[in-house]
Amino acid sequence: MRRSAAVVVASGALIVAIVAPVYGAEAALVTAGLVAALSALGLAAAHWVDEAHPRRPLQVRFDLVVGTAVCVILVTVIAGADLMFVSNHDALIVSAIVLAAALVALRAARVASSGVVREVGAIRDALTAVGEGERETRVHAGAAAELSEVADAAARMIEQLREEEKRRDAADAARRNLVASISHDLRTPLASLRLMLAAIEDGVVDEDSRDRYLATMHTHVGALGSLVDDLFELSRLDAGDLEWSIRQVELPQLVDEAVAAMRVGAEAKGVAVAADVRPLPRPARADPERLQRVLFNLIENAIRHTPADGSVTVRAEPAGDWVEIEVADTGIGVPAEDRERLFEPFVRGTSNGEHDAGAGLGLALSRAIIEAHGGRIWLADTKAGTRVRFVIPT
Repeated sequence: MRRSAAVVVASGALIVAIVAPVYGAEAALVTAGLVAALSALGLAAAHWVDEAHPRRPLQVRFDLVVGTAVCVILVTVIAGADLMFVSNHDALIVSAIVLAAALVALRAARVASSGVVREVGAIRDALTAVGEGERETRVHAGAAAELSEVADAAARMIEQLREEEKRRDAADAARRNLVASISHDLRTPLASLRLMLAAIEDGVVDEDSRDRYLATMHTHVGALGSLVDDLFELSRLDAGDLEWSIRQVELPQLVDEAVAAMRVGAEAKGVAVAADVRPLPRPARADPERLQRVLFNLIENAIRHTPADGSVTVRAEPAGDWVEIEVADTGIGVPAEDRERLFEPFVRGTSNGEHDAGAGLGLALSRAIIEAHGGRIWLADTKAGTRVRFVIPT
């Protein structure tokens, strides 16, 4: 309203400035007052229409704008003729010109508004389709810069919604797979434990079989405990709910300790395990316990997939502001179909066409730990065996 009032005042001042030098101050003031009053009425009517009928179509609004302007001009000309500021002849000619101009203006307003109305309808239809589940809708607009911005914003919203739904669907699928995998990994040992426990309770096994059953039960319980521990730590890593003890770590010592701890089991299988750590300019920055867990997981996987008389080598070398660590083996390698999903939870590698006996959490947990350090882990290309690499900052 303030801007409309300023327009009324400005229009009156403009008329005074133009009319006064020709027809005198009195005529200028009367004309300015008349135009100001009519303009105020016209603008008040426009505001009333806008507030009382907010859902009125755009084309009707354009028509009202043109009609208001024409009415102000016509009434001013007629009043000017009555007040003898202009002759009846001149008033008639001006009125005819104004009416003709009004017809042209109305048509021009229709032409100008048609593209806007059409594209507003297109944007409305596109958003309606999105609301009904359509995600491939394309929104385009070029009739007005503002509509183009609205269309671009709608297109970005649709794209974000599509990506979010893809992530949600992927998360739902991963959750279903997770539940199915956990159920599978729990069902087999629990069934075995139930059968062996029933046999022991019923006294249907001899002493040697009972001792063997107990040893097997201990193995199953240990595997279940490891599975639960891995699941718990993986969930806490995903939730960011772990406290980290990041400090300077002497990596050669950490690697030597991990290799020494795994050597006994490797030698029992006939696999040689060795460390090859090059001089590092400075210690690594890491949580030593969790970094060692990564090394244990990678070395254990390498030993599991390496046949007798094979070898596993743990290498470490500087790489700028990082240190790169590699666990390489001379085993059968990773099949092409497993490479893309190797670091996902419950994805097991295959050996001789059969799935690995592990739970499929070791590599997923290792990736979560390394990424929490700000590093990354990947499967390096190799012609034989497997080479898993990761980097952490120094």
